Amino acid sequence: MQAPADTLKLDPEDALRTRRFLQIAGFTEAALLLRTMESISLGEWLSVMTMTAGLCAIVLSLWWMRNGLKSQANLLLLCTLTGVMSLLAWLAEGIFDVAVLGYPCILIMAGLLLPPGYFFALFAFIVATVGFLTYAALQWLHPFDARGETLVRFTDTVLILMVSGFAVWVMTNDLSQLLRRLRQEIARVQESEESLTYLARHDPLTTLPNRLLGRELIERAIANARRKSSRVALLFVDIDQFKSVNDTLGHIAGDELLREVAQRLTRVVRASDIVSRQGGDEFLLALTDIGEVDAINVAAAHILERMVEPYVLNETQISSSCSIGIAVFPDDAEDFDALLRLADIGMYEAKESGRNTFRFYDSAMNSQVEQNVHLTTRLRQALANHEFVLHYQPLIDLASGALRGAEALIRWQHPERGLILPGEFIPVAERSGLIVEIDEWAVNEACQQMQAWQELGAPPFAVSVNLSAVRFKRGNIEQVVANALTRTGLPAARLELEVTESMLIQNTEDFIQTLHKLKSLGVTIAIDDFGTGYSNLAYLQRFDVDTLKIDQGFVRRLHESASDRAIVQAIVQMAKALNLSTTAEGIETEASRIYLTELGCTFGQGFLFARPIAAREFALQFLSNAEMGVISAK
Repeated sequence: MQAPADTLKLDPEDALRTRRFLQIAGFTEAALLLRTMESISLGEWLSVMTMTAGLCAIVLSLWWMRNGLKSQANLLLLCTLTGVMSLLAWLAEGIFDVAVLGYPCILIMAGLLLPPGYFFALFAFIVATVGFLTYAALQWLHPFDARGETLVRFTDTVLILMVSGFAVWVMTNDLSQLLRRLRQEIARVQESEESLTYLARHDPLTTLPNRLLGRELIERAIANARRKSSRVALLFVDIDQFKSVNDTLGHIAGDELLREVAQRLTRVVRASDIVSRQGGDEFLLALTDIGEVDAINVAAAHILERMVEPYVLNETQISSSCSIGIAVFPDDAEDFDALLRLADIGMYEAKESGRNTFRFYDSAMNSQVEQNVHLTTRLRQALANHEFVLHYQPLIDLASGALRGAEALIRWQHPERGLILPGEFIPVAERSGLIVEIDEWAVNEACQQMQAWQELGAPPFAVSVNLSAVRFKRGNIEQVVANALTRTGLPAARLELEVTESMLIQNTEDFIQTLHKLKSLGVTIAIDDFGTGYSNLAYLQRFDVDTLKIDQGFVRRLHESASDRAIVQAIVQMAKALNLSTTAEGIETEASRIYLTELGCTFGQGFLFARPIAAREFALQFLSNAEMGVISAK
């Protein structure tokens, strides 16, 4: 019975018909055997022959069913039943025999087992058989007496057969349609479940395994490596400067870049390796069955090579790169979560190293991260506890020697370590985002101190405050400055905001608009560390700045390097041509001051004049009014 079992797996409706066939055939065989034994006991040999022929036909139908001839087997079974019923009626009372009552049952079975065409053919055969039995009764071909009821019996029988046949056909047709719709609905549900399962475990943008499936696959790889005593390298890949692509070309182009990166990563690794999207512009790669660490170096270098190949987005060719952090099982950690954390640390180390490179995790990195986390927490406390102070370094007019400004420089007055310079904590503040709050505090504090000096008769000069790139990216800096000026009453002309040259190079529309809004307030804009970037005229004109601050590295090497002297001279001449003032930072010798004055540099700043000092000391040394000696920002 292998065929029905196979059918059951493939088609529920067909399997149902097969089961019903076997049940009906088995029951019919048992009934015919009983009737055969009864006929033998009564000596009705014609009936015995009829039953025997029917049994043989049923055995043949079962053999056909086993060999996959299902339609033929069903038809043979029902035709056999019809024939046996008809012969039994013929041998007994013809149209009046009880065997005729079996015809509706046969039609019911036909409706379940046969296609519509065979069903109607069998129905026609049964009606023809009833007609023949009626004709035989009318022509006295049977020895029994019809007693004038033959035509009535024929009419009743045909009507019953027609009603039974129609009812059976309607019900079986409905059942077939219902089963067909049910199969279609089941197929749709299965398809939906498969689709939902796929979406739940894959990234819809890149079709890569998502964070959930990626973790599962990598954990399997780690378990396999543990059994084989091999290595798994987890690579944390982050696209460099991805935000600038979104900002300049739009999010559609950014999505296209992510898809292209996913394809390149998939093609660059082996089939046994794992590539998944962690989220945003971050991807995870697991290099499996690694023997030597050198193989990881080769793979990571190959990835970097592929990532720097140009991309074409919106018909624009761009270049990109990635930073990769690497942690190795079991060398660095024993489980996925620990490896992910360490690879993330390595990735940030790669970012800090200039991007477009890879870095393996090591314990020194972890120590640095822990220190940064602790320092971030301590910076939050310092901000809340008012531990930050501003020191001021004077800006001197090189021609007259008069005070023309003061740069406000932040310091951390640590309760245990004393005064901490910004180089130790500003990078951490920028990475953590705390620089936003620190910058706002510095703007307000500098404006408050400057207004206090002005109210006490200080000569007219401006206070300069440095602003970080993070502060600009966060937005609303113009509102922060406007609020500080309004709150303190300081004239806008007495405030200068310093931005680094690297911020200008970004040249985004948002940044340009922000600078224009700040200029509309009346404040002045200075470019700090000028000369360390691209230093081109185009963006100087576009950004409408007021002052160029020459980087102190050039100034300190004026008398040691001819190229540095040439750079300083070019900056001063360019500033004059653009009607900009210049400030030389880092003046430490009288010779440097004289040289810069002869070049025509406007202002100077450096240890030659004063180190950055507290507000009280600044007032005592540089403000002529005696009352100002007791003024400070606190």
